[in-house]
Amino acid sequence: MPRATGYDPGMLKVGLIGLGRMGRPLCTRLARAGHPVTAFDARPERKADAERSGARWQDSAKAAAAGADVLVTVLPGPADVAAAVDDAVLRALGAGGIWLDMSSSTPEAAAALRDLARRHGVDTLEAPIGGSPQDAAAGRARLFVGAEEATLTRVRPLLEALTAPDLLTRVGGPGTGYVAKLLVNSLWFGQAVATAEALLLGSRAGIDPALMREVLLAGPAAGAFTRDHLPALFAGDYLPSYELDRIHDQLAEVTALAGELGTPHTVAEAVRAVHQRALARYGPVNGELLGVALLEEQAGLTLRPGRPDHPDHPGSTDGPSGPDGRQERR
Repeated sequence: MPRATGYDPGMLKVGLIGLGRMGRPLCTRLARAGHPVTAFDARPERKADAERSGARWQDSAKAAAAGADVLVTVLPGPADVAAAVDDAVLRALGAGGIWLDMSSSTPEAAAALRDLARRHGVDTLEAPIGGSPQDAAAGRARLFVGAEEATLTRVRPLLEALTAPDLLTRVGGPGTGYVAKLLVNSLWFGQAVATAEALLLGSRAGIDPALMREVLLAGPAAGAFTRDHLPALFAGDYLPSYELDRIHDQLAEVTALAGELGTPHTVAEAVRAVHQRALARYGPVNGELLGVALLEEQAGLTLRPGRPDHPDHPGSTDGPSGPDGRQERR
C-alpha cells in the first residue's frame, strides 16, 4: 500500500506504543485530530485506555506498527524503547515509514536504534516531552525536537496536533532533542536542591521558608521552581510521579556526556551525587523531590509548615511519596 504523500493531518496512519501517563493524552489528541491510531502497550489492561482514546488496540508492537505512516513511541526510558522496537517492528513499519520517539532517552542509546531503523529504510526523529499529563491533554506540552529538517517537515502536522507551534522547538539534528531534555531536567533538579539548601539555612537562621520564598521571587534568583513548585513542597508533596532511579540515571547521563565532550560539570556532578545518596537512602521509589527530602533529613528540618522534624521515610503517610495523582513534568 503506498504511503500518504501530502501528509494531510487526517490521513497519517499512526502506530503508537506506550499508553502510560503521557502516552494516553497524546493518543487521545492524535485520534481527535483525525489520525487513525493503532495502539499497543506491554500492559494489556491498558486496552481500555486505548479504546477510550479513540485508538484501535493491537496485541503486539509489531501489529501496531504494521501499515503505519508514523510509529510513535512514548516510553519511560531507553531500555524500554530498545525492548519495544526491534527488527520485527521496524520491518512491519517498512521502508519509507517514520519513527517518532517521544520518550526520555539518551543520545548514545538512540544512536544504535537509529542505525537499526536506517537499515530498514525508516527515517527517525525524536521529540521528548516537557510538561505534565495535563499539559499533554491540553496541547501545551513542550517538545524538544532533534531531527533533519526534511523529516520534521513530513511530520509537523502530526506534532502540531499535539502541541502549540510556539512549544515545538527543533533544537538541532538527531540526538540533540534528547540532550536538550536532559539539560532541562538537570537544571530543574539542580534548582530544587539549591533552593532547598537556601531555605533550610534560612529556616535554621530564623527566616520562615514561606517568607523566604517571597524574598526569592522578588529578586534575581526567582525561577520556575520557586514560582511553580515550591508550594507543592510546602504542602508536603514530594511529587511522586517519576522514579528516583530514573532521575539519577538521567543526571548521570548528563555528567557522562559532559565528561565525554570535555565541558565542566562540577555543579551537575554535585546534583547527581545528592540524588545518588537519596537513591541509596530511599530506594527506587517515586518522588521527584526526594533529593530535597534527603537534605531536609540531613538538616533535621522540614520545609513543610508545622512539621519541624522530618518524617522517617518517604513511604510514610506524611512522607515524601505523598498522595497519588501528582503532576509529572519529566
